[in-house]
Amino acid sequence: QVQLQESGGGSVQAGGSLRLSCAASGYTYSSYCMGWFRQAPGKEREGVAAIDSDGGTSYADSVKGRFTISQDNAKNTLYLQMNSLKPEDTAMYYCAAGPRFTQCLLTPGRFDYWGRGTQVTVSS
Repeated sequence: QVQLQESGGGSVQAGGSLRLSCAASGYTYSSYCMGWFRQAPGKEREGVAAIDSDGGTSYADSVKGRFTISQDNAKNTLYLQMNSLKPEDTAMYYCAAGPRFTQCLLTPGRFDYWGRGTQVTVSS
């Protein structure tokens, strides 16, 4: 059974940084996509960043140059380093995993497994 557990969320002032972690277990795909999504109140869930089993990455335009996705395969952990945070980054952040077909698209429907989320709040 695949389990994803996020941690690292919190409250920070604009311009600050946070690092989110996602501990993964039970995932057996040899070719996969791991991703971070976020959802603010009243808004749809949106893709933030994704990384594939070969280390290839993709980012939403809104976070390029500020956020970095990475993975530690030895620890089965996914990370999201968030710098220069803005109030509009405030949301619940979710870790997700799914099989890789071609490239990792930042589309929720392409991911099969989800964590419960960790809240990020950025104040101005």
